[in-house]
Amino acid sequence: MATLKLTVNAGPHARCDTPLSVDLGAAAKGQTQARLTESDTARPIPCQLDGAKLAFVLPGLGAKQSRGLSVELGAEGYRHGGVKVTDEPGKGVAFEINGKPLTTYRYAFGGEYPLKARPFFYPVLGPGGVNVTRHYPMRTDVDGEKNDHPHHRGLYVAYGDVNGTDNWSEAEGFAYQTHQGFDELVGGPVFGRFTERLHWEDNQHKKQCSETRVFTAWNVSQEGRIFDLSVTFHADVGDVKFGDTKEGGLCAIRVPTTMDGNRTGLIENAAGGIGENECWGKPAAWVDYHGQVEGQHLGIAIMDHPFNLRHPTPWHVRDYGLFGANPFAHSYYKWGFLKNGDYTLRKGESLAFKYRVYFHRGGPVQGDVGGKWADYAFAPEVKVAQ
Repeated sequence: MATLKLTVNAGPHARCDTPLSVDLGAAAKGQTQARLTESDTARPIPCQLDGAKLAFVLPGLGAKQSRGLSVELGAEGYRHGGVKVTDEPGKGVAFEINGKPLTTYRYAFGGEYPLKARPFFYPVLGPGGVNVTRHYPMRTDVDGEKNDHPHHRGLYVAYGDVNGTDNWSEAEGFAYQTHQGFDELVGGPVFGRFTERLHWEDNQHKKQCSETRVFTAWNVSQEGRIFDLSVTFHADVGDVKFGDTKEGGLCAIRVPTTMDGNRTGLIENAAGGIGENECWGKPAAWVDYHGQVEGQHLGIAIMDHPFNLRHPTPWHVRDYGLFGANPFAHSYYKWGFLKNGDYTLRKGESLAFKYRVYFHRGGPVQGDVGGKWADYAFAPEVKVAQ
């Protein structure tokens, strides 16, 4: 069995519950399991091989500190719970974390909560197992819940002008995202993931482009929840024009009604903006929406990856509960030098967007959203040696 040495350098940020992935190179070829331990203490850390990469969650590391780790390839790894991923016919892809439900991805037309236009995640269970998305329109029996905008379904991906078609609303003439298949469904002690192929279609189901969607749920040890979402468009039919409209969110969520900004909630962003007036249409590396849900103070942060087009993205975030990243609506935002947000992806090209969604207790300070952003944007350096 080969043994590799890793050195993790925190850099200028303190780290806690940080998802990491490191390429082990040729040494990991053909390996299916590994054991990860701290070099000094021999304390085991759950890990998961992902091809030639090793994924693990760094428990904690002070700013400017480093830690040595040892990887035994071929040895059985330590497990402490994990993420289970199951494709359930008639329901969707169910994610469980440490034996408890986490979310279900509804991708089929039909089933328990039938989609009308596009796939979505519902329910999404945050800290304490509390649902952190609005129930409507999947359920209509929740007292006091708003019943507007039926296309705001849980956590989802949508955009209102793709080659002139409406892939945002469910109004007359709306377009579709149709599931084509999964390339992988993976679970394990550190993460669970699917990789999905979709077609974006017009209102007559004529294909406009393809998309590869990758969703990863991390098994972090604290009570928070961390999801990574990757959305890659492929212009495999012809040019794809994303038109300038505010009606879109490439990573979007409708928060519970009790959390709305015009009820108990508050919107805050990385640039110091507070409330809808200072956050809607404004560029920011992240936005946090927090408030009361089932008697608890919970928050949802969406983070825009630094490599995304037009980072930091502007946000379509409203006091009535809508929350999403939209890099194209510049004629509505009316800030900066870009007066029109149209973007054309040329035939044969691809365009990727990556987001991290973090569910936590309290607001951005209590939830350490800034720290989690640093983990995402400026991950610790991991060096590999024989």
